[in-house]
Amino acid sequence: MDVQSVTVGLPVGDLDGAVEWYRNVFGLSGPDLAPADGVVEFRIGSVWLQLGEEPIERSGAEVVTRFGVRDAAAERDRLIGLGVETGPLEHVPGAVDYFDFLDPDGNKLGCYSEV
Repeated sequence: MDVQSVTVGLPVGDLDGAVEWYRNVFGLSGPDLAPADGVVEFRIGSVWLQLGEEPIERSGAEVVTRFGVRDAAAERDRLIGLGVETGPLEHVPGAVDYFDFLDPDGNKLGCYSEV
């Protein structure tokens, strides 16, 4: 398999509200693509984050989408300053620091930095 890119799709109940939330939290100017009605995509680093307006009921395994950042502790502080509720900063000695948080639709997100 010769993977050229990755797209992560997340369901959202209110696309306009979700676009505004992701723009604010990730410091984005706007969606990079709108490939279909009810779908937008942001390029975040080397990954495409796709938001699709659809029912957000959960079933099956919980998926976590994590983003590598330079300093997880600083990023957590920044998100708290924006009013985003985050979990505690976890430290795995010799490996990573990370924390999780939810978007308004309950999609589980996280940030990590390698130690």
